[in-house]
Amino acid sequence: MRTAKEPQIKGVGRMPVFHKTIPVNSPHGIYFEDVTDKVASIVTEAGIKDGIVVVFSQHTSCSVLIQEDSEGETYAKIPLILQDTINCLEKIIPDCKYEGQYLHPGPYHTSQAFELRGELNAWCLNTDGHIRSSLLGRSESIPLLDGKMTLGEFGRIYFADLDQTRPRERTVRVQIVG
Repeated sequence: MRTAKEPQIKGVGRMPVFHKTIPVNSPHGIYFEDVTDKVASIVTEAGIKDGIVVVFSQHTSCSVLIQEDSEGETYAKIPLILQDTINCLEKIIPDCKYEGQYLHPGPYHTSQAFELRGELNAWCLNTDGHIRSSLLGRSESIPLLDGKMTLGEFGRIYFADLDQTRPRERTVRVQIVG
């Protein structure tokens, strides 16, 4: 029941919301996966024509970013523009190679990770991925118009796993609000 103090928006019902996940199996090392076509399929499945598409990584050492399709890749299958991004980030955030290089994770965190989750100490050498992720961001919001994402002529959506310590199963979340 609505009270007199609640705002009323005339002509607008409850906004539709659609949510789906995309599983990503990332190998050991920095990994990028172009999820554009999978997100576009989810948009089609949702049936929402106008709104916002949010693509989000729930993992704190991963990112979601929009970049152009650079039409070329390294021998490691990383698009050239994304390799350039990593090369620049490595200059300001060096790869974490040994304990004590960064303050995080520290001895308490490392022991807790092992005792509570069975994580190997070497898996804690991922501070570089956490910092890089915080700079690149963990989500993108894309306007949805007439059932199409407005990515521009060359825009692609990439999921980036910046944790170089081990292969992982990751989840990309897609939420569409119309």
